[in-house]
Amino acid sequence: MTRKPVIAGNWKMNKLQAEAKDLVNDVMAGLKQYDKEKLPEVIVAPVFTSLYVANKALTDCGCGKVRLAAQNCYFEKSGAFTGEASVEMLKDAGCEYIIIGHSERRQYFAESDDMVNKKAKAILANGLIPIICCGESLEQRESGVTDSHIASQIKNALKDLTQEEIAKSIIAYEPIWAIGTGKTCDSVEANRVIAMIRNTVKEIAGENSAEAIRILYGGSVKPETIKEQMAQSDIDGALVGGASLKADSFVKIVEGAM
Repeated sequence: MTRKPVIAGNWKMNKLQAEAKDLVNDVMAGLKQYDKEKLPEVIVAPVFTSLYVANKALTDCGCGKVRLAAQNCYFEKSGAFTGEASVEMLKDAGCEYIIIGHSERRQYFAESDDMVNKKAKAILANGLIPIICCGESLEQRESGVTDSHIASQIKNALKDLTQEEIAKSIIAYEPIWAIGTGKTCDSVEANRVIAMIRNTVKEIAGENSAEAIRILYGGSVKPETIKEQMAQSDIDGALVGGASLKADSFVKIVEGAM
């Protein structure tokens, strides 16, 4: 089975609205030379306050080369949940994808595996695609529990989802010790972990779902590393952090995934 690559830019808490609009336009200008059918699935994830301007820029372009994601959501449809945004609201804002379970959400906002699972269910119920993050800390890696820890995260995140729902989801493996540190997990090792994740999905949902699901690498991805990463057997793309904040570097990463 041929899986379409995915390059997703997680802008984190960066860019005011005018800056977000300019970045979206610059990325689209950089991708203008490429046939849409030959490009990977290109996704940008601005902060909530910039979703409207980013979506308008994408809509005004009409080229369909870049899609919109949110960086988080809440699993309830509405209610007294101050500061949260529901999946329905994010869909209304133009989002097609939502990142959940990012290590920073887990570390700073106590996002649990159970909450990630509830969010995944809400996202899929609304016809959107979850980008489910998983990964290990340096302490967990040095303790030799990388595989068991990540397998547990995946099993809990995908609990009670159908095979079809799992197949259309996206998983991002992000070794926490390589996020924003300038360190990059060796491509062969990243591929080994991602292959283990795929095998875990196979145990949960069967071979067809495991072969269909896209699994990305995230952790200080750069234009210089993407080709080697994409050459691996099980890496289907990248969840890009800092390098997605500059159009030229993000476009080069997209090019490297083609």
